[in-house]
Amino acid sequence: MAAERKSPIDAREEPIRRQGEELARLRDELARTGRDRDAWKRRHDRLQRQHERLQRQHERLTQQLAAARRAGFRQAAPFAKDRPQGEGRRPGRRPGRRYGRRGRRPVPPRVDRTYRAPVPPTCPGCGGAVVVTRVAPQYQEDLPVVHPIVRRFDVEVGCCTGCGRRVQGRHPLQTSDALGAANVHLGPGAVTLIVLLHKHVGVPLEKMATLLRERFGLTVTPGGLVAALHRAARVAAPTYAALCEQVRGSPVVTPDETGWRVAAVLHWLWAFATPDTTVYAIRPGRSFEDAAATLGTDFAGVLVRDGWAPYRRFTQARHQSCVAHLARRTRTLRADHPRSPWAARVQAVFTDALALRDRRDQQAITEHGLAVARGRLLARLSRLIDTAPALPAAQRFAAHLDREFAAVLSFLWAPDVDATNWRAEHAIRPAVVNRKVCGGNRTPRGAATQQVLASVVRTARQRHLDLDDLFTTLLRAPQPIVPTTLRTPTQ
Repeated sequence: MAAERKSPIDAREEPIRRQGEELARLRDELARTGRDRDAWKRRHDRLQRQHERLQRQHERLTQQLAAARRAGFRQAAPFAKDRPQGEGRRPGRRPGRRYGRRGRRPVPPRVDRTYRAPVPPTCPGCGGAVVVTRVAPQYQEDLPVVHPIVRRFDVEVGCCTGCGRRVQGRHPLQTSDALGAANVHLGPGAVTLIVLLHKHVGVPLEKMATLLRERFGLTVTPGGLVAALHRAARVAAPTYAALCEQVRGSPVVTPDETGWRVAAVLHWLWAFATPDTTVYAIRPGRSFEDAAATLGTDFAGVLVRDGWAPYRRFTQARHQSCVAHLARRTRTLRADHPRSPWAARVQAVFTDALALRDRRDQQAITEHGLAVARGRLLARLSRLIDTAPALPAAQRFAAHLDREFAAVLSFLWAPDVDATNWRAEHAIRPAVVNRKVCGGNRTPRGAATQQVLASVVRTARQRHLDLDDLFTTLLRAPQPIVPTTLRTPTQ
């Protein structure tokens, strides 16, 4: 028992030994914690790098998706290929049953001159005599050599013996009363060609001056072309005002707008299209007030338009929301969220609605059947709006459909209402071509000329009018008039 008893020294060393063991344990735990910390730090750095890599990939894919969508709507070179489509094959259509209708130029209805093409007396191969076995016709359509017609008017200038007023004569073929330094003018045929090439086709002024000089022998500067355009717009201003009145009174109008520059400042070019009239208006904004400047705040017809919010402020009008724009959003949703069937079901409603419209137009369905089908389509669309998935894009689209619900299927109630705003989209195309060439107008006066002449040209083409006759009538009138063919819309 005495041997097992600890000495006082051992008793004092025992706490020191336990403290040493605890210190060693803490050191081991600290080292293990350091190793764990280093491992977690390495893992954090690895995840951070992976996150940055995925973020860069997401940004790149988002940019590629946006570029692909823009390319789908781009009007310049819509059929361009990104890479060669193979080698060694002849370009053009492939032979076979799917070739389609084979086109050829039709035989001209009129022959102005006939020429004989005789065979040579001897064969160019063997030198033998050649006998004519048949005569085969061949036609050639060509443009004549054009020389400008120069008219001289000897204008008599007199003075009234009663009041002393200056009196000047005017010939029916004259287009202006200016004399002196401004006594040389372009005729109505040249002005009509200038208006058509610049405002409808989109030919730049410099190139137009080159074309007139080299092909028609008419020397004119770009500044002279601008003066001719302003003169044509000045005489057509009453006609433009009459067209605006016709659009305001039309039962159905299709509006649309696109960006336009005036003196390098962003404006908006509005297009208001009907089946026989189109009016353009260049306005500083894209608001309800800008649209009402042409349509009027109390427009009570039908607006076939896209989902732009200011259109809904025409409270006295009935509305048709463009089904093509809505269907395009469903296709985007299906591409972005392929696992969600909601967008496909919404798109099916639009597809069935268009099919129902075709059956109605073909008189393949009764009025009662049409009313029942309309009600079922509206019920389907209402249920889909209420059951939209939690996806943010789907929620936004469902909210848009809820706001536009009363205007989505209006075309099923009125046969004269289009399902899409294609009329305004087509009307804007010439302006977009013109914008690609010049970017807009340099001055407010140029913008006024643009909207007047573009409206007259587009409306004349819709009504199948001869532009030469139209502008000749306008330019040769002593005072600005409204031609009879443009006073009222065609029925």
